[in-house]
Amino acid sequence: MSEAPLAYPFVLDRAGIEGLLPHRGDIFVCQQLTIEGPHDFRGAARWPLSNSIIQGHFPGLPVVPGVFLIEAAAQLAGAGLLAGDPYLRTLDDDLIGVLAGVRKTAFRRPVEVDRDVDFVIHCRQMAALAVQVNARATTGGVEVAELDLLMAYTPRQQLLAAIGA
Repeated sequence: MSEAPLAYPFVLDRAGIEGLLPHRGDIFVCQQLTIEGPHDFRGAARWPLSNSIIQGHFPGLPVVPGVFLIEAAAQLAGAGLLAGDPYLRTLDDDLIGVLAGVRKTAFRRPVEVDRDVDFVIHCRQMAALAVQVNARATTGGVEVAELDLLMAYTPRQQLLAAIGA
């Protein structure tokens, strides 16, 4: 990755986020990400009613599964770190950020489909390849979740070996 100095803030659209992450299909819901500094991000995610998992989650009462909020926070934090953290930008391109732990999470309100969920994210380096992620998610200005996650960066080949691929 580039070692050029970064000028904050800068914004990534959906295509820019997708260029940093391996996620595709219904699991990828990131819409926009503002990198405010090396460890501070604001992002948005949206789950359409056409998402196949949403259609099977409480049919007739479509709400976003809480685990999707966790996944979106991890994706936004991962993309933000890869784009905006000078240290992570110097690491091997073959590293993949994975969700390593959900430390503390509270879901305050259900999230309706087809609504933007806004995330405010702060990350803290815990070790050379581990990052603590603290996020708050809101929709319409109302807090819907508070998330405390652990992300780790691992070589792609090590991850593939661990899953037997």
